[in-house]
Amino acid sequence: MSEGVEWAMHCCLTLDWLGEDRPVPTAKLAASYELPPAYLNKQLQALVRAGILTSTAGVRGGFQLARPLDKITLMDVVTAIEGSDEAFHCMEIRRRGMGAETPERQLRVPCAVTTAMRKAEMAWRRALTAQTLADVRANADRHAPNLGDSIRRWYARG
Repeated sequence: MSEGVEWAMHCCLTLDWLGEDRPVPTAKLAASYELPPAYLNKQLQALVRAGILTSTAGVRGGFQLARPLDKITLMDVVTAIEGSDEAFHCMEIRRRGMGAETPERQLRVPCAVTTAMRKAEMAWRRALTAQTLADVRANADRHAPNLGDSIRRWYARG
């Protein structure tokens, strides 16, 4: 999974903590985490395409949450950034080398590796779908109760 997923989740949380009624510029979001603005903007645009953020162009433009955190699952963010393709791709290597002469009837059943990986991926996807960004924020607020205040102070400086 790319670092873009982490960046996207942090930016969504930051936008929620800020509670702004105006868009937050990419440059400001990037500066708050010392991230490259152009690359972060690509991640933010992917969130816009997924309906997680809205964007406003222009000098006073930037990004805002399109919906509340309790309506955004971790899977929504992962899919927006990484796409919906399966993580595991069976290459059917059991048909090569020592398996090249295996009768086709023995290969009709999915191999044990593919079955195990698909099962694990489904569990991972269900777990990401079961958690929202509101759950993540609540956990962050429990562990760092002043985090929202410090984020708002940092943004107010500039």
